[in-house]
Amino acid sequence: MGSGLTVAVFGAYGHTGRFVVAQLRDRGFIPVLSGRDADKLRALASGSELDARPASVDDPASLDRALAGAAAVINCAGPFATTAAPVIEAALRAGIPYVDVAAEIEANADTFTHFTDRAHATGAVIVPAMAFYGGFGDLLATAAMGDWTAADEAHIAYGLSSWHPTAGTRTAGAVSRQRRGGGRLVYTKGRLAHRHDDQPTLEWPFPDPMGPRAVIGEFTMADVVTIPSHLSIPEVRTYMTVEAAREVSAPDTPTPAAVDALGRSAQTFLVDVVVRSGNTERRAVARGQDIYAVTAPLVVEAVDRILTGRTKSVGVASAGEMFDAPDFLRALSPHIDLKLYP
Repeated sequence: MGSGLTVAVFGAYGHTGRFVVAQLRDRGFIPVLSGRDADKLRALASGSELDARPASVDDPASLDRALAGAAAVINCAGPFATTAAPVIEAALRAGIPYVDVAAEIEANADTFTHFTDRAHATGAVIVPAMAFYGGFGDLLATAAMGDWTAADEAHIAYGLSSWHPTAGTRTAGAVSRQRRGGGRLVYTKGRLAHRHDDQPTLEWPFPDPMGPRAVIGEFTMADVVTIPSHLSIPEVRTYMTVEAAREVSAPDTPTPAAVDALGRSAQTFLVDVVVRSGNTERRAVARGQDIYAVTAPLVVEAVDRILTGRTKSVGVASAGEMFDAPDFLRALSPHIDLKLYP
């Protein structure tokens, strides 16, 4: 448990940030609320004993003040193409671990490219994409691999009942599309490649009770950065149910609406991960509710493990490399239902 340790949350008043703050408190940590909007921070802190520290990525001194005395920092503020590097630099100056919830493929790739050598040399811990997209899929793929050291393919199929995007999701998507010049990314033959053709539509055999569903193939998510960062798999492909893909792309889809006391939406998810080596397949399947809400226990569990020394690496590392994947996923049992095959 947190044992009263202080954890700074940059972007604390955002949709995901609020879930993270609540989860930190549930786990015994003391969140320090930070972000660019001082009024939103004060409103979030109102009626609590929590410290609100406004900070801007354009002002390194303000970030240093926000992180002062913290044991770790969680970055929940997108677009991460703008925020990740400055907050990582602040964490390195403070000598504390950095974890973010970035789903932006390019931003996560930038973190590995720009900080791997420095972080490894200093023994710093930096875990990007510790969220539903990127971290969760990586943990599932790593657990499915078991004792395999390599595989031919990894397939991550997302069965979302719906996808009402947050404002942050829309902004991050716009930034990524701009960086890609309107194209899209795939991970094939051991590298990221740009494509400008239409995405294929196919049927994915989700396990019961969902069953076979139409999916958009090559609906590329952050898993194409996290999984190949430590697993020898030359083909990593991600898929999204057609209905969810259409909703997240439609300009008039509303933001998530809370349906329970935890603030979760009615959205449910099933993540089906298949790793293939020759003619042999291994599989991991996880079910749960609300992709934004489940990011909170993911990232807070990561911080808890980092601060208690339950890690397998230093430097910049994805979830599957940094942590014992099966054990980590078992710790999420209050939030997800997990099955590994065989």
